Amino acid sequence: MIIIHAYLKVNPEVEAEFLESVQELIESSRVEAGNVSYKLLKDTDQDNTYLMVEQWKDEEAVGAHNASSHFQAFVAKAPRYLTAPLHAQAFIAQPINK
Repeated sequence: MIIIHAYLKVNPEVEAEFLESVQELIESSRVEAGNVSYKLLKDTDQDNTYLMVEQWKDEEAVGAHNASSHFQAFVAKAPRYLTAPLHAQAFIAQPINK
């Protein structure tokens, strides 16, 4: 499994527009083949800061997501919403079975 953390610092003047726009990305991403989970979390310590937590079946699923029209459309709009470059980290993970 691939887990991606994408950190987003949002301009407070367009935060409502960002939240509306990102909803389409979230909904479309959740129905992609290979998607396990796709969530946007708001940071409670830093104003206007969000974390997108993505879980994908494998690298092939991540590649398909990155090439998808809904992801590309959001990437094109992102500079309007963000006050800092998007920072993403990817991890390879395995579930722990107890």
